[in-house]
Amino acid sequence: MSAMLTTIGLMSGTSLDGVDAAIIETDGERVFSHGARLSLPYTLELRQRARALLDRAADLALDDAEVLAVEREITLRHAEAVNALLADAPHVDVIGFHGQTILHAPAERRTWQIGDAALLSSETGLPVVHDFRSADVAAGGQGAPLAPWYHAALIHGGERPVAILNIGGVANLTFIDADGSVHACDTGPGNALLDDWAFRHTGVACDVDGALAAAGTPRRDILERLLSDPYFSLPPPKSLDRLSFVTALEAVRDCSPEDGAATLAAFTVEAIRRAPLPNQPLAWYVCGGGRHNPVLMESLRLSLQGAVRPVEDLGWDGDALEAECFGFLAVRSLRRLPLSAPSVTGAPAPISGGRLTCAGLTPIPKWIGEGLRPSGIHGIS
Repeated sequence: MSAMLTTIGLMSGTSLDGVDAAIIETDGERVFSHGARLSLPYTLELRQRARALLDRAADLALDDAEVLAVEREITLRHAEAVNALLADAPHVDVIGFHGQTILHAPAERRTWQIGDAALLSSETGLPVVHDFRSADVAAGGQGAPLAPWYHAALIHGGERPVAILNIGGVANLTFIDADGSVHACDTGPGNALLDDWAFRHTGVACDVDGALAAAGTPRRDILERLLSDPYFSLPPPKSLDRLSFVTALEAVRDCSPEDGAATLAAFTVEAIRRAPLPNQPLAWYVCGGGRHNPVLMESLRLSLQGAVRPVEDLGWDGDALEAECFGFLAVRSLRRLPLSAPSVTGAPAPISGGRLTCAGLTPIPKWIGEGLRPSGIHGIS
């Protein structure tokens, strides 16, 4: 049987802004076509409730009433996105469902993405692959980033060495060397600190068009203090939680709104500039919400060696990329292909992961019966 499947990938990132959904056709190694995509924002109330969970996640139980309530709302929003795409899609085989990260602590062998895969399956009538990070973390890996597999599949014969830089709530990069080897790590904060600062001072959930940061001047003394964090001395692979640098908001507390925003934007850029790479890339291609911030993009162009361009220059859709990635990873999981590797997540060896849920599907899709499923303890639930 063919391993090529049509998937809907779903992603809700650490910016907590909503759900991205996208259709691709893939065998988990190649991408054959890109289909429709859409984004559904979270309501402000849901965003605030999800954000509040981050502050308490380390002490919360899996069955905490507020966790379950937010999880249900988030899952139903994902189901809305899937069903909207299904209205115009002739055929979809499976969903790749990342869920919403509320805690990421790989040093403690913990990563927590909320999202009810069984509810999503029953609401959409499709099998759902989910829980992509746990196997890697359990094996001693960072559980992140996972997008490098997809970036490498899209780049294939393109220019190298090259860096794909994702600026979401956290910033991470994929480095593909001239020999095709793939390296990855989280570089530092992305948009999360700037988003929280902008919301605190303007009531708007992000620094729209970089206007706040553009009107300020970075405080170099604060910036150097922030960059002295031991994280920046660690070799890759390494990863972060959205709140890893939340104390930076206290560091800029006495700044004007504009200077605070400028300092936090400079923190994101300088952390990227200092990222340890095997070689200098010929070009940096930027995806994630950060590429819409003119201050971040211009600062990156002034700070980095090599051209800095949005991923649209490669013909990619930067707003759909991470959602597409989890559709791609769903098929990799089903085929038992690696989702992690030593140079990507720090896992001891290339390992697969993910779990498959087919809640209430009758009949079970034929391709599942033919053996295309995750392996080991990550089986059908």
